[in-house]
Amino acid sequence: MNLKQCVALLALTFTGVVFAQTAQESAIKKLIEPKLGQGVKVDSIIKTPYGGLYEVRVGSDILYTDEKAQYLFVGNVIDAKSGTNYTKARTDELSKIKFSDLPLESALKMVKGDGKRVIAVFEDPNCGYCKRFRKTLAGMDNITVYTFLYNILSEDSTVKSKNVWCSADRNKAWDDWMLNGKAPSAAPANCTTPNEKILALGQKLRVNGTPAIFFADGSRVPGAMDAKGLEEKFASLNSAK
Repeated sequence: MNLKQCVALLALTFTGVVFAQTAQESAIKKLIEPKLGQGVKVDSIIKTPYGGLYEVRVGSDILYTDEKAQYLFVGNVIDAKSGTNYTKARTDELSKIKFSDLPLESALKMVKGDGKRVIAVFEDPNCGYCKRFRKTLAGMDNITVYTFLYNILSEDSTVKSKNVWCSADRNKAWDDWMLNGKAPSAAPANCTTPNEKILALGQKLRVNGTPAIFFADGSRVPGAMDAKGLEEKFASLNSAK
C-alpha cells in the first residue's frame, strides 16, 4: 500500500468509524487514557491499515496501541520497503489548515515579482530563526508573503510588533528590524493592533514556535526553511495541481 492509498484509507476510516467501531474505540480510549497522564484527553482512536495498530491522537500528536491497549508505541511507523513515513504523513494531514480562513487583513503583506507563490508565516520579532528566514525570503522572487506578528517570546515582542504595525510603512519597518536590527519608532498611544487576535489565532492553530510557515494548500512547516527547501516545496505543490 502506497502513501496516498494509506492516507485515503485512513480518511475513509474516519468517515465510517462512528458507525462501525464506536464500541471498540470507546473501550480502547477508556483503557489507554489513564495511562497517558493526568489531564490528557484522547481526541480520537482509529484502526490503522498497518500491523493491527490503533492510532491514538492527542491534539496533533500521534501514538499507537494494540486492540487491548496493553502496549503504547511512541514513534514513527515507516514502511520498511518504500521508506514511507506513515506517521509523518498523518501528522502533516492533521496539521493542515484552511488557508482562506486566515485573517490576511491582519498580516503584513509583501509581494515580489508576480506574487503567484503564496505563504503565510507566524514570526516573533525576537526570534533568531525568523530573522534567518526573513533573509531567505529577501532573496526569493515571485512570492507573496503574509506575516503574522506572533508575540510569544517576551513582553518586548509585543512592544516591537506594535511599533512595526503602527509604522507608516509596516513592511519597511519589519525588514529594517529583522534584517538590519534597526528598531522601529515608538507607536502612538492611540494606535491599535491585532496582536491579541493573532495570539489567539496562533494558539488555536497550535503554533508553538516561530517561524511557522503555512502554504496555500494548508500544509505547514514548523521552523525556518532555506531557499532550496522552499523551491522544492513550491515545486511539489505545483506538480500536485
